[in-house]
Amino acid sequence: MDLYDSLPKIDAHMHYNCARPALLEQARSEGFRLLSINTEVPFFPLLKEQEDFILDRERDEQKSIDYITTFSTDKWGTEDWQEKALAQIKNGMEKGAVGVKFWKNIGMELRDENGDFVMIDDPSFDPLFEYCEDKQVPVLGHLGEPKNCWLPVEEMTVNGDREYFAQHPEYHMYRHPEYPSYEEQIEARDRRLEKHPKLRFVGAHLASLEWSVDRIADWLDRFPNAAVDLAERVCHLQYQAVRNWEKVHNFLVAYQDRIIYGTDIIDDRGNPPEEIKKKIKEKWHMHWKFFSDRDTMSVPKVENSFRGLGMDEPVMKKIFRKNALKWYPRLDRD
Repeated sequence: MDLYDSLPKIDAHMHYNCARPALLEQARSEGFRLLSINTEVPFFPLLKEQEDFILDRERDEQKSIDYITTFSTDKWGTEDWQEKALAQIKNGMEKGAVGVKFWKNIGMELRDENGDFVMIDDPSFDPLFEYCEDKQVPVLGHLGEPKNCWLPVEEMTVNGDREYFAQHPEYHMYRHPEYPSYEEQIEARDRRLEKHPKLRFVGAHLASLEWSVDRIADWLDRFPNAAVDLAERVCHLQYQAVRNWEKVHNFLVAYQDRIIYGTDIIDDRGNPPEEIKKKIKEKWHMHWKFFSDRDTMSVPKVENSFRGLGMDEPVMKKIFRKNALKWYPRLDRD
């Protein structure tokens, strides 16, 4: 763990949804900076509140947390919606955000006046993407869901997905064939990227292609200005490592400049401070071990044991720090 202790690291995908210092304290003790992702989730705080939690710097003199801004889809389709959404983006960037989030409610929730789903390649979003492309504002896109979401529970690959979708059938797309398919989500996202070849884009959650490192590699080859983050999808790499360790290892080596570490940890006061500290510390250490060691290990989300990937020091520095600075340049203020 010598490198872990000495390397300044970045968790580039988490959600700081309450004004308490627990996660900041743990991050500083572990050598992490945090990047909080403002997102229009119904059970999250209001977007302004999410932003205010980050901008309250009185408790964060070391500036150990940054954020990605977003916009509201409320009243989408009205005459002034585009203007207001673009103003939200510009305002967030002026306040110091390092990028803009587009979320899966586009494609999986938002509907037009006819009741049809609005996909991310809808022309109504053109001005937002054109602005980001023109100004070189990084876009973080969580579009679609894990492929497991469209499978029966018994066919899902990792235990976390089995448990979540069994408990939340309303989000289990296998039970809702009237919604756009997995491939329709991916294709709409890719059509959008084809329209904006100079856009700096990060595919959140392994770009919703988590089930196949081959598929991720093909996507990265197709879109050279894109990267992926690992938030809440490390277990899918571990699952694939059970079956073909060499393929996962070689993928990480080949695309070492385009993979960004993140956990998707949420602090919303749902856990006591000491519990959230323990949870994130265990996650950071487990992920570090998976990427840095070659020991056999096991985790609750994957049924079988697997070997760690044993990345060398330069690759570890890229995944846990340098790539976040590269894809979100405003982070590079050290």
